[in-house]
Amino acid sequence: MPISVERLRALLRVPDTSLELVTSAVENRSDHIIEHLRFRLPGGTEIRGFLTRPAGDRRPGPAILYAHAHGVRYDIGASELVDGRPALLSAPGPILAREGYVTLCIDMPTFGERADVTESAATKAALWHGQTLFGQMLGEQAAALTWLAARAAVDPARIGMTGISMGATLTYFLAAIDPRIKAVAHLCCYADFATLIETGAHDLHGHYLTIPGLLTETSIGEIAGLVAPRPQLICVGLDDPLTPPPAIERAFTQTLTAYEMADAGTAITLLEEVGIGHQETSSMRGSALDFFRRHLSRTLS
Repeated sequence: MPISVERLRALLRVPDTSLELVTSAVENRSDHIIEHLRFRLPGGTEIRGFLTRPAGDRRPGPAILYAHAHGVRYDIGASELVDGRPALLSAPGPILAREGYVTLCIDMPTFGERADVTESAATKAALWHGQTLFGQMLGEQAAALTWLAARAAVDPARIGMTGISMGATLTYFLAAIDPRIKAVAHLCCYADFATLIETGAHDLHGHYLTIPGLLTETSIGEIAGLVAPRPQLICVGLDDPLTPPPAIERAFTQTLTAYEMADAGTAITLLEEVGIGHQETSSMRGSALDFFRRHLSRTLS
């Protein structure tokens, strides 16, 4: 039997938390708006966020929760949405705003303005307390989703999620445990973990992804399969050391099986690019934009 959502949440140690908006500053660009946000967690920790949206008022429409990458660039964090990063073609926020989406990104622990604590230290502290850093990240992403869904300009039935690298992993893991995400498109971080261990490639991942006992109960392919029957686009480069072909194939076999069992085989797409490493391509970006146009342009059940 596939792992249940409840058991996966327990393995990940996902906490229930919330975000309170502290400040918001609006920056008007020629064809979109950027909001500089500050949130507060229940314990008092403040979190930086960025939101991009179309210019002008509108009726409730589609939105995107954007999860930033790792890339050993602890200084970037949520600013990836508006400033981009080397692995991306360009900053995604303005493009998504021009496409009609309200898009939110927040700093994850140890990144951006929260880089005063190292990833290694945060991971050890979490594990010693019986928690996981990745679970904390997912809990905060879920809180960001709650805040985004409550905005007047957002239709909560049309929220998708996307990201590259660590952001990709956060995307399909959160969608696996949170049905409020209606469509996911993720780039450059989909591979069977057991296969990565067999080849030694697993050590390329950051400490944040240390989840005790995960592979004794489930797999990446099975976790991504929990997103079914909701639409899912998976983009990978075949020369990316984090997504070697054998690990992609093993994971996708399991994910596709879950979709077929849900009678949703046509709702999942795997885009593999030959000669491409750990980076976004024009094909990936175009496919993701087309994907969200198709699946967030109407209310999904």
